Amino acid sequence: MTTGPQATLLRRAPAVAAPPASRGWLLPAGAAAFAVAVVLYVWYAVTHPSSYWMEPVDLRVYTDGGLIIRHVRPLYHPHLASPLYSRAVNGDLSFTYPPFAAMAFAILTLVPFGLLAKISVGVNIAALLAVIWMTSGGLGYRPGRARLGAALLVAAPLFWTEPVQRTLFLGQIELVLMALIIWDQTQPDHRWWKGAGIGIAAGIKLVPLIFIPYLLLTRRFRQAAVAAGTFAATVLLGFAVAPRDSAKWWLGGLFAQGSRTGFVGWEGNQSLRAIITRLAGSVAGAQPAWLVAAAATAALGLAGAAILDRAGHRMAGLLACALTGLLISPISWDHHWVWIVPAVVVAAHYAVRARRGAARWAAGGLAAGAAAIFGAWPGILWGQPHDLGAFSEGFIWVPPNTSPGTYFQHGDQPWYAEYHWRGLDLIAGNLYVLTGMALFVVLLVLAARAARTMASARTMVQAPALSPERLP
Repeated sequence: MTTGPQATLLRRAPAVAAPPASRGWLLPAGAAAFAVAVVLYVWYAVTHPSSYWMEPVDLRVYTDGGLIIRHVRPLYHPHLASPLYSRAVNGDLSFTYPPFAAMAFAILTLVPFGLLAKISVGVNIAALLAVIWMTSGGLGYRPGRARLGAALLVAAPLFWTEPVQRTLFLGQIELVLMALIIWDQTQPDHRWWKGAGIGIAAGIKLVPLIFIPYLLLTRRFRQAAVAAGTFAATVLLGFAVAPRDSAKWWLGGLFAQGSRTGFVGWEGNQSLRAIITRLAGSVAGAQPAWLVAAAATAALGLAGAAILDRAGHRMAGLLACALTGLLISPISWDHHWVWIVPAVVVAAHYAVRARRGAARWAAGGLAAGAAAIFGAWPGILWGQPHDLGAFSEGFIWVPPNTSPGTYFQHGDQPWYAEYHWRGLDLIAGNLYVLTGMALFVVLLVLAARAARTMASARTMVQAPALSPERLP
């Protein structure tokens, strides 16, 4: 059997873990900590111009897509071959989501945009809390005051991580989609519709498709079929409602054109393709190396995630799959890394459950380190309070970056700032993807050890017992 800190770091938790009553202090402490975090946010919003705490560019793209799918003029132009994709929305930006996403976003257009922006903040905060609550449930904790208090206590620092704040700033939906996936996967396995949440999330943004092969590798074939079927239904629904747009998106290959979202080497993109592009100094020149790296990462990541799941660590396996998706996706904007929220919860869980001091410190250090690395540290600390408009929170914004609009005007150019990073700029500007790669290696090591442990257990079970007369 495997021993040592690595083995105890992923020790299987009991099916139901109820915090003892002596932890009654968790609820008041958690409520106070989260209240302080939110009050600080509200204070900042009240005392600063709105552009400092919210510039809902992406929310406007969503609503513009919803208005086009509803045939609302002047955004909708019936003479265009594909009204959703033939012209820019919200300035120079493009609608970069499947037609089904525009159908889902149509409901957002029924609310005045100013009110919608405020509602999005509240919905995202609720999604943050829901993710932490459901992740702890997936780890085996019963509902109760202690679990609620622990969730609020963890939510306080995670609220002030850069991916979460960036999601609030842009009016993004990453927290909502993550909550949908985790809700789906923390449901009892006997529910026939389990997997539908993944299919719906993939119908809005394609990256969640990574969870379908993960379900297949973990032998949850019904869930994989439900997820794939639900996703297929979103595609068919798109063809039924917006046939011209669907034909261009799916049959015209528009879904595979990552450059439509902007400069893939831009600082805000924290994926393998982004770091390879920045190192290569060219979008086209990085393509072959990225394809090889993405294929290898997908194979290793999905295998490791499946092993962790089979070893009884379902939430760790789910997060390993999500991390694989973030790394191999052509575009993983900084706000896509909200998956750091359940990752910190899982690491904190293993720190609490570890029986060895070394494992406890390793898991606890991982949780604290991840929260610090992804923290929304104010840009004024490094003298760039207005880098990227009014938002420069977090270490990744330390280096200079190319204005996102420049790429649409000039295409790929060798003089872009990201191609000339040196020293600490290379580390800070690639911090999320470098951290993700380090976590990826750690998870692969733990998966390998779990595989050896399972193999040893099978050997011990299958070994025939020696009869008395065969004993020496």
